[in-house]
Amino acid sequence: MNPYPFLKDNIEYLQRTGNPIFQWLSTRPFNEEMLKTRLFRNEFGLHDWRMDNGKGMFESLPPQGLYGNWLHPEKAGTSATFVVGSNLGYGVNHLLTNTPDTHKVMLLEPRSEMLLACLGQTDYRPFFENKKFHLLVPDERFLSEVVRNLDLQFIYGQIHLKSDIPSRQLGPEYARWATWLKNKLENFSLELSTLRHRQDVMVGNEIDNFAKAMRDGSLKPMEGKGAGVGAVILGAGPSLETMAPLLKEKMGHVLYTCALQTIPSLQNLGIKPHLCAAIDYDKSMLKVFERLDPDFVQDVPLVYSTKIDPMILKRYPGPTLPLWTVGGVGTKVLEERDLVLDAGGNVSVTLSRFLRYCGVSHLLLAGQDYAWINGMSHSGGHHNHTTSDKRYSWHQTTRNMDGEEILTTVQYMTAKRELEDDLKQSDFPVFNLYGGGVVIEGTKVVDVDTAYAKGILASAPGAVESFLRNLNDCRHAVPPLRLEPRSPMWSNSMRNAEKHLTKLFRDLADNQQKVHEALSRVELFMKQDPLYCPYLFNEIVDMAGLTKAKYLYESKDLGEFKRIAKNVLRKVREIDRKVCLAADDQAVA
Repeated sequence: MNPYPFLKDNIEYLQRTGNPIFQWLSTRPFNEEMLKTRLFRNEFGLHDWRMDNGKGMFESLPPQGLYGNWLHPEKAGTSATFVVGSNLGYGVNHLLTNTPDTHKVMLLEPRSEMLLACLGQTDYRPFFENKKFHLLVPDERFLSEVVRNLDLQFIYGQIHLKSDIPSRQLGPEYARWATWLKNKLENFSLELSTLRHRQDVMVGNEIDNFAKAMRDGSLKPMEGKGAGVGAVILGAGPSLETMAPLLKEKMGHVLYTCALQTIPSLQNLGIKPHLCAAIDYDKSMLKVFERLDPDFVQDVPLVYSTKIDPMILKRYPGPTLPLWTVGGVGTKVLEERDLVLDAGGNVSVTLSRFLRYCGVSHLLLAGQDYAWINGMSHSGGHHNHTTSDKRYSWHQTTRNMDGEEILTTVQYMTAKRELEDDLKQSDFPVFNLYGGGVVIEGTKVVDVDTAYAKGILASAPGAVESFLRNLNDCRHAVPPLRLEPRSPMWSNSMRNAEKHLTKLFRDLADNQQKVHEALSRVELFMKQDPLYCPYLFNEIVDMAGLTKAKYLYESKDLGEFKRIAKNVLRKVREIDRKVCLAADDQAVA
């Protein structure tokens, strides 16, 4: 009797459909002998898997009582569940058979033999076919992309994470992947919350900055221009006050970079950076100018995300260079002619990615604490500097390199993990002047004396000067971008859609399917133009609420569509007015 009756059918389906998990399985060694000898029926008459210690996975953990709390009825149809560990399919099957067809079940199984054993016990083809069941490749980049594509589940449903207890008996990788996924989901939830509530502000700023950014030049020529350059990213953590005096004595010959917010601290400490960067869209950034000496930065280039408040650019006294970032109007429209960078959620991540694009030879971090140290949140001079060590509800605790408990926040830890993920992709060494905050994985801790002695504070002769000359050359205006205004076409299409839907809503009981089809066409239309799409993010999400999170339309839904359509046309006209400018208008706007 075949102990794995469904393995062949499931594998052939995965191969035929080009599922990435098939490629992963094809390249992963697995112990065929395990598949032959480890499967057995236990004393309860259930299929079980014999572990290395000779015991069955379910001998002390019968599956009947393990998975009852895996079901969450609230918003189940628009939700998703991540499962880490397949065992023989007991937990996964419980979810697949007890949740709506629209509920996504995402399985991460790091052991190839266990995934094969699971695929051998159940015919999963119907669940693959209706896109309910998804097998995840144990790869961080792959998983990051999966998480980012679950925005509708985050907004209209819930995301659940289940770490399979029987599987955790097999090895520590199950707990590691569960922790990694938890952190990734937490990061994306924070990012999506920011997008949902702030996208209009960010892209609105970008539209207002568009003409100036066109005049300010392009950073694309900086690719590879950092060869031989040693770079330093100065953060505004409390330890900067300790590190800065030591660095002043041994500045070396490296490129000093920082966030715009950090400059008042550096000004107090007597260190002048070669360039600074700004990505925060919030008006609170304007507080920087309350502490900033204009003469101090009049020759310091500001690399600015085009999403920052336009007033920052009006008040900054030095040269400015635009950085187009993913999620804005430049994402697709400018990807061929300019550098479009994923700025991340923290300016240190932005600088790390920009310096990697430039091809610097090595990187040194300083003042990157992501924690309160001695009751201080930031170094003195920073506009968010506080000296209260009182613990608030939004604080978390973690431990520093010496094992001491320190205070941090979700935002700090999210930024720290994002920096760590980014540093993993660096093909150059990264060092850290550790000052007592959180540990940054992927960096080598050094002190200033060691950094100076080992050439970490050095660059190839003339490399920094050459870099700065190239950066200055980027300020030459790029050719004007000619974009055709399209609001008349949008107005006509949205007006026709509204007329059609108004007719359908008069007989709503008989036209449910036709309403859904009409709304789906409008949703597709709203996504089709890469120039307008970023500014329409919230309207597109609201339309998805009508097309993917509604199962029965009501008369009030026509009003919701009209509200969305009105906002769409207002935004399209604004882009036409501020972005689709003639060359002469761009020059003077």
